[in-house]
Amino acid sequence: MIAATGDDEDNLVISWLAKQEFGVPRVISRINNARNEWLFNESWGVDVSVSTPALITSLVDEAVEVGAIIQLMPLAHGRMQLIEVTLSAQAPAVAQNLTLDELRLPDSLRVVAVVRNEQPLVPSSAMHFLELDHVVLMARVDATQDCAAAFIG
Repeated sequence: MIAATGDDEDNLVISWLAKQEFGVPRVISRINNARNEWLFNESWGVDVSVSTPALITSLVDEAVEVGAIIQLMPLAHGRMQLIEVTLSAQAPAVAQNLTLDELRLPDSLRVVAVVRNEQPLVPSSAMHFLELDHVVLMARVDATQDCAAAFIG
């Protein structure tokens, strides 16, 4: 039996009823909200859970190429944007072992975070960049070329 409604509470009740009241041997349930994943287990009658948010995240992760500029969110009525770049070994910041200060980024571009090995780091002027770092930047919409010059090899 598959419980795949758009409501997590309904899916849990359906799963529990299927297992407890109707003896369904295998129950698969859809998770719509990642915060509810901990509930979808055998005690609620769920044998296999499928998390829609986790699937979407996984697909996005696979689609994001190293060395590509990904727009995360428009800001300031479309004049600014939050962008992310996953660094390759050929990125100037990595290949030349430059610090954030040595990159001399223009005012139109600011590094706001670096995610390294799934850990968020606060950027500092002495920070060096490593291959596969995820660099999150605030940029004017016309600053894509400046971003590419520093972070794409």
